[in-house]
Amino acid sequence: MSRIYLDYNATAPLRPEARAAMCAAMDIVGNPSSVHAEGRAAKGVIELARRQVAQAVGCMPQEVIFTSGATEAARVLSATAEGCDVLVDETAHDALWAQARMHNWTEWPHGPGHTLAMGLANSETGVINALPEKRDGQFPFGKARADWLCLDVTQAIGRIPFSFAWSGADMAVLSAHKLGGPKGVGALILRQGIDIAPLNVGGGQEMGRRSGTENVIGIAGFGAAIEAAMQDLADGKWQDIEKIRNILEKTIEESTKETIFVGKSEKRLPNTSCILTSGWKGETQVMQMDLAGFAISAGSACSSGKVKSSRVLSAMGYNDSQAASAIRVSLGLQTTEDDVRQFANSWLAAEKKHRARLA
Repeated sequence: MSRIYLDYNATAPLRPEARAAMCAAMDIVGNPSSVHAEGRAAKGVIELARRQVAQAVGCMPQEVIFTSGATEAARVLSATAEGCDVLVDETAHDALWAQARMHNWTEWPHGPGHTLAMGLANSETGVINALPEKRDGQFPFGKARADWLCLDVTQAIGRIPFSFAWSGADMAVLSAHKLGGPKGVGALILRQGIDIAPLNVGGGQEMGRRSGTENVIGIAGFGAAIEAAMQDLADGKWQDIEKIRNILEKTIEESTKETIFVGKSEKRLPNTSCILTSGWKGETQVMQMDLAGFAISAGSACSSGKVKSSRVLSAMGYNDSQAASAIRVSLGLQTTEDDVRQFANSWLAAEKKHRARLA
């Protein structure tokens, strides 16, 4: 039996456009900081990708800072002006929460110079968050107010419409590999005029914001991938994936009443199903499905291997048993209706055995 990959929110297969761009970049010998022709050629690859990312994200090219990924880009939360604190949304990715833990941001002061950090679309549930509207120069969040808004758009870009310019955000982070680019490259989008300390110090690359010789090959793949991803979005391909996702959920719903689909009544990414079956541990389901030939996850890939309830689901009000039972099935443009029907049948057979053991 050939394997069926249903973990696109963890990483997507490398797009052929990205592979071609990376292969071409491998033949460019120059350092992009060098002024000779070879260096200028390497710099040209970077600047093309910068324009491609800017067009896809809806910002100016000079607002794009290349990084090793969204996690490094999230360091902007501690690189903003000295003395600032950050309020992190309860359902945000661990990349944002790790900044809060590292800096002991446990209380939310009401003075100026603070940042609200949140995800646009949740990686575990696919739920799309409503963006706060700026009022009187600040973003309301519960009883708190923030001067800046930092968005994690990693799961959203290329799957749903987004524009940094109209979002009201001041900062955004994303990774290439979620949309078919290479692993180990991403970007920080930083609104022009915002002052931050460098993410890395050294030679002053990336407009002084992130020093270190740029990953020319990875950046080339990133630019090509995001351009192709935006074309797929414009062509309506994700609407077809949403229909396939709905077939998956309907097939399971028709055969079991013990299962919850998180966020089904809310706006979600078109490719994501978070499935709860209380009392049946998510990691057990992942292993059983892996043996059956299906790649799924029990939550964010960055939290895999940790036997614990999902912080995101707990924040959404699910009890420990429900949160610990979560699996995430995330589809991609290569996923077919037959793929999800095969998965649903295999999962339902395992679920039937699970219920029989409990009887």
